[in-house]
Amino acid sequence: MKNYTSQVSVEKTISLIERFLAKAGASNILKNFEAGVISSISFTLFDPMSRKTVFIRLPARVEAVEKILYRKIKRPRNETTKRIREQAARTAWKLMLDWIEVQLSLIEMEQAEALQVFLPYIWDGQKTLYAAIKENNFKFLPSASVNHERNE
Repeated sequence: MKNYTSQVSVEKTISLIERFLAKAGASNILKNFEAGVISSISFTLFDPMSRKTVFIRLPARVEAVEKILYRKIKRPRNETTKRIREQAARTAWKLMLDWIEVQLSLIEMEQAEALQVFLPYIWDGQKTLYAAIKENNFKFLPSASVNHERNE
């Protein structure tokens, strides 16, 4: 797992994320908290093609990383729990930073558009676009008609 030993603080990583997003044209960058812990970063982004400003929410799924880290430890001690939770947060946010850096590089190198890479994370105030599509059992997605036969 990438970044599972990261020692970079969550605060420093989030600060870097905010700096990269601002440089890429994001505005209104917000930190979203759940139970006193940062759970996601939201921002607005103007899309020049549609002439719309969209709201984007990027989550760091710390609990999912924590589960993976626990699987790697055979018999965690009580004092290990806090360290694993802290490491999971550092890892989850560092992964998000890496992902954002790659996406912004793709945009900068004209390999993708900003709205294209952030599309699944567009937030309507209740859920992401991806969650809405998933909720509808992916009905919006076209079926691929791929020929699976190979010429040998």
